[in-house]
Amino acid sequence: MIYLDNAASTPIHKDVLNEMLPFLVEQYGNPSSIHKLGRNANKAIQNARKQTASLINAQADEIFFTSGGTESNNIALYGFAHTKKGNHIITSSIEHEAILEPCKRLEKDGFLVTYLPVSSDGLVDPLDVKNAITKDTCLVSIMFANNEVGTVQPIKEISKICKEKQVPFHSDAVQAVGKMQIDVKDLDLSAISISSHKINGPKGIGALYIKKGTKIEPFILGGGQENGIRSGTENVASIVGFGKACELAKENLQKNITHLKSLRDSLVSKITSEISHVSFNGHKEKRIPNNAHFTFLGVNGEDLIIKLDENGIAASTGSACSVKIQKASHVLKAMGFSHEQITGSLRLTVGLFNTLEEIATTVTILKKVVQELRQVSPFKAKYGLD
Repeated sequence: MIYLDNAASTPIHKDVLNEMLPFLVEQYGNPSSIHKLGRNANKAIQNARKQTASLINAQADEIFFTSGGTESNNIALYGFAHTKKGNHIITSSIEHEAILEPCKRLEKDGFLVTYLPVSSDGLVDPLDVKNAITKDTCLVSIMFANNEVGTVQPIKEISKICKEKQVPFHSDAVQAVGKMQIDVKDLDLSAISISSHKINGPKGIGALYIKKGTKIEPFILGGGQENGIRSGTENVASIVGFGKACELAKENLQKNITHLKSLRDSLVSKITSEISHVSFNGHKEKRIPNNAHFTFLGVNGEDLIIKLDENGIAASTGSACSVKIQKASHVLKAMGFSHEQITGSLRLTVGLFNTLEEIATTVTILKKVVQELRQVSPFKAKYGLD
């Protein structure tokens, strides 16, 4: 299997797994217990907190562990919403469902949510953010990089506006962390969401960075773990694995970026030059290095994924979190894509363990599969497809 769905999830790094194993077998204590096994578990969590913080240039006590990006986003939205600062939230029309669905719930609870438009390459205009802020705005939440097309937003410009307007700024950075340099101090962000399984760590664990001094209400109540922000017994083994994944990501960041970009650029170059009637989507420069999103005219994306899978290639059309809900991509709709363009979309996302040989094999198979599907396409004659 050639795995090109790394935006959905990444294979766990062997060093991460080795770091986790003792906490699945010998070191099984509850980190809230005061005996030796409990103290060992707590010490491991605090070390992972430092490793996670270091990746984004945060302080350890600004990191709060969660079950993943979705929970981090929910904590941020509900936590800022219920500070009683106001009842207005600003977000974008291309956010992940983990932002959009909580926003819908908050609208039912009486909040006003502004969904900002994006350009044809998926960019939010910072001026739109500035113009949307009112005296009642309690939060701006704009994703760092889009999970479907890979476009990176003008985070620093938006952050500056939010600081001037004294409005908290949260960013869903799940797709960006570990794939580009992120310095929360330099960017002056109020909060960002991170997920472990996007950076070769285990699933079911993530973190929410909250800038020190930022007021936020707890979302999950109970025993007061994670300094009261997220109660519940900590998932020690996964936290340890997540911390190790963050450490590896920081140590190898530039090397990894170069590797991912080389694979992505080769993929884009070969596909756009060797296959007709194809477009490369998202911003051409302002994008994360592992994402390549295409539209193949006259081809159904779902059929394309099935045929690729039959040929040993794992790919997707978009977010794995909503793939079972059969609906057109809200991201591509917001970018102005037609129905035919949306249905012909394919997302290929490379990872640390992919090779240039795999890219060459993928393009060879993709050419064959696209040609086969176009032979039976109802648009074959209309567009002169081959």
